[in-house]
Amino acid sequence: MIDKPHKKLEAWRLSFAFVKDVYSITAAFPTEEKFGLVSQIRRAAVSLPANIAEGAGRKSPKEFINFLSISLGSLAELDTLLLLSKELKFLTTEECEGLLKKLNIIGKLIYGLMKSLGYRNEKMAG
Repeated sequence: MIDKPHKKLEAWRLSFAFVKDVYSITAAFPTEEKFGLVSQIRRAAVSLPANIAEGAGRKSPKEFINFLSISLGSLAELDTLLLLSKELKFLTTEECEGLLKKLNIIGKLIYGLMKSLGYRNEKMAG
């Protein structure tokens, strides 16, 4: 059986592992947040590897870049949600910083992948 192309991408592997970290950490959030913040964080986290995988399965680099861009949007959303979770005392400073550090690495990998596919935007910082 041929392995899927997205499974060879470090951005996908790290974001897939990140989802497992998020599920583990958000399991300790207050029960009343199950359908609020927990659900939003988990959906945004799942969006990272899912969009990388979907983009890798597309035919053109332009389509792949579009899906990577969606992943970056989810990454920015996660950044905000994690900071909010820390402010609300659902995450410790250490937990939040650990997750944000992983997000930063994933973001750099996604930017690098976009650049390798021919994406050019002077406004983007990597």
